[in-house]
Amino acid sequence: MATAARAIDGCETGPLRNNEMARFVVRQPILDLRGRVHAFKLRFRAGSIDNDKGANGHNLLESVTHFGLGRPSGLKRLTGALPAFVECSEEVLSPRLAQSLPPNLTILELPVIAEPVAESIAICQDLKTLGFRFALSASEWEPLHEHWVEVANYIKVDFGRTHPAVPRDLCARMQSKNIAMLADKVDTQEEYSRARDEGFSLFAGSYYQQPVAVKNRRPPANQLLRIDILKALQQRPMDLREMSQLVMRDGPLAFQLLRFINSPICALRQEVHSIETALLALGDDAFRRIATLAIASRFNGDQPAEILCTGLIRARFCETAAPARGLEPFSQYMLGLLSLLPAMQGLPMCDLVPALPLRVEIREALMGTRNSERAALGWLESYERGDWAACDQAATSDQLNQQELASLYLEAVEWAESALHSTT
Repeated sequence: MATAARAIDGCETGPLRNNEMARFVVRQPILDLRGRVHAFKLRFRAGSIDNDKGANGHNLLESVTHFGLGRPSGLKRLTGALPAFVECSEEVLSPRLAQSLPPNLTILELPVIAEPVAESIAICQDLKTLGFRFALSASEWEPLHEHWVEVANYIKVDFGRTHPAVPRDLCARMQSKNIAMLADKVDTQEEYSRARDEGFSLFAGSYYQQPVAVKNRRPPANQLLRIDILKALQQRPMDLREMSQLVMRDGPLAFQLLRFINSPICALRQEVHSIETALLALGDDAFRRIATLAIASRFNGDQPAEILCTGLIRARFCETAAPARGLEPFSQYMLGLLSLLPAMQGLPMCDLVPALPLRVEIREALMGTRNSERAALGWLESYERGDWAACDQAATSDQLNQQELASLYLEAVEWAESALHSTT
């Protein structure tokens, strides 16, 4: 594998051997009713490959230190300045947390702690005065919850795995209180609709990546033109005149592309006003990435921006993982970015793939076929879910260096956040 990218705190992480400590962190978005990211839930893995213990207790604090998340700047590089939900067990519920995590950016996620209630609530109150907020995980209503409501800012319900009457009851009880209701593990559009109708205002799960079918939906008039541009982007070398003419035929795309090119993401010394000048200034490879990002942003339309952000993380991750596996970086970039095209377009992948100007292997990878082109993306999809067992299985079958890939993920998150923020 290639040299591992640095972790967020700047430390290097090399190949992982059996019984060696694994340190993984993944962010999972929590969206509001308008599809905007409210916060990110951080999930940690802190254990050996042979014996994954999870990031509980003091392993949590060690993982936070390892990734440099105790500093606001370190946490912001992972969450884009949004707050982070962090699971916290009773054993680390102490003032020491204030020295380990930035209080104003951290929401501590707690199970209901049975005993001693008074002592635990007093510690929570002290932490709240420092700026921490609290999310209470609840699977049903119990009299004990009354003691916790005074410190809770959020109540989180495992929506997909809880009896349907429980979420409704909890939402009704919290209606008069200043507490946000979070539906967790919402993985389908049907579950999202039900959670929204029952009174939840925040949602976590993969539902936002599922296509929302629209009856009689027609592709945009310039869809075929953008497909032609994707095809032209893969020419080596690119035909400067042809590319310029194709892009200028699509006014909204040309405007978006020039806006991206003149943003800090490209760091050009002088503003450019034509596609030809931009191509000459950037070079083929950089232009390909920026043009593909502009096309994907047009494909995404009015869908949640997190879909595009996740696609961009996947694109950068697959691109940087490609050389070590002898794969073509731009093809892998396209694979990662277009893997969420169904969510962007509201159509199943089988309806979209035939029109894409991609190699057969890439199209098969987009359809979910296990092949060498899909190895890194398949591992990342499991990693995004925090499914460490599936990650281990993929690493074994495809001979992947997980610690290295985890570092590439962190670099991809930082790169994507910088790219999107610099273009808005």
